Amino acid sequence: MEFDLNEDGGIDIMSLKRMMEKLGVPKTHLELKKLIMEVSSGSGETFSYSDFLKMMLGKRSAILKMILMYEEKAKEQEKPTGLPAKKAISELP
Repeated sequence: MEFDLNEDGGIDIMSLKRMMEKLGVPKTHLELKKLIMEVSSGSGETFSYSDFLKMMLGKRSAILKMILMYEEKAKEQEKPTGLPAKKAISELP
């Protein structure tokens, strides 16, 4: 979240550049593009949080699967199901 500059849930090249500079490992534009292409499972212009986890955890896929499983369950709980409850006219704004 700290490096997701445009708050779209992904890390783009400018966000990655800022992250690497803050970590003290500045990279060129081409190096950053190559890194994103290696990590990204999508368009290649950004990478998602799950792509980041896969890159960081590597062979520790059991941990990754557990993290992703709990995140999916949390997302499911946030989604309301069914029709919204009926409100009285006095409750309307």
